[in-house]
Amino acid sequence: MAKLTENTINFMGVRRLASFGSLTAVILSIIILAINGLNLGLDFTGGTSIEFAYEKAPSLDTVRQTLDDAGYKEFVVQNFGDEKSVLVRLRQDFDNQLAENMAADLRANGDKVEMVRAEFVGSQVGDELKESSGLGMLLALFVVLVYVGMRFQFKFGVASVLPLAHDVIVVLGVFSLFQWTFDLSVLAALLAVIGYSLNDTIIVADRIRENFRKLRTGNSEEIINHSITETMSRTLNTSGTTLVVLLALFLLGGEAIHNFSIALLIGILVGTYSSIYVAANLLIMMGVSREDLIVPAKEGEVGQQSEEEEPPEWLNRM
Repeated sequence: MAKLTENTINFMGVRRLASFGSLTAVILSIIILAINGLNLGLDFTGGTSIEFAYEKAPSLDTVRQTLDDAGYKEFVVQNFGDEKSVLVRLRQDFDNQLAENMAADLRANGDKVEMVRAEFVGSQVGDELKESSGLGMLLALFVVLVYVGMRFQFKFGVASVLPLAHDVIVVLGVFSLFQWTFDLSVLAALLAVIGYSLNDTIIVADRIRENFRKLRTGNSEEIINHSITETMSRTLNTSGTTLVVLLALFLLGGEAIHNFSIALLIGILVGTYSSIYVAANLLIMMGVSREDLIVPAKEGEVGQQSEEEEPPEWLNRM
């Protein structure tokens, strides 16, 4: 018979402080988003895209520095196809003279540069992307709520979806605060954070459900503490190895995936926290108990002892 152990960490002992911190972070993030908004990239706002062909592969950092010194603002520089092709995207209305001036500025360093093409990325594409991405994220959260509610119990469904919303809002708040560019790569990172955080939360929820049925002593808070303690080594190992990879991407991945790696770094840290102090905390606030997780007896098994029932008193004395 499973029992609580003395090695159980009292995670829920600071749940009120964690609730205050989480609520404060969400409210501040919403306020910052309302005031600053997001610094949307060209994928969402539209602008000008110019492709250049170099005789020799240039350093992208040198190209960025040249354009910055020339006075260009809010631009993205990346390789396009091969190392000799450079794509510059910037948030400015299309102008034929703009591409020629930029090519002249790039040639000022002595490089042989040829402007291949210049085109305008319309804002209509950005509007469609914003609407589709927002609806897609809401649909994903709804499907998660339905699935977890059917797989576990409705309280677990709520305790799984709200942490996901918490994670997304906090990441968006940080991007709004520092006005980092929000583009499709960051949106992809947000979706990855949702999947990661959900996976972490489901593992904890599954252990909580298992221990509610298995442990015969302890209240809800003690059982949840015991469950989180049992899964902590797995959580730390998974989060730790993931963060090592993300740090490598952040430090060595280059400008093209810089914001992508930042969003994932923040999201993994917040998601690991929320799977413990938001999801489990919500279960306690909603009053989850053994009665919520009792497996109903099948028809024709009335009077028979199920695997989850307490054995008779006379059997315990044997």
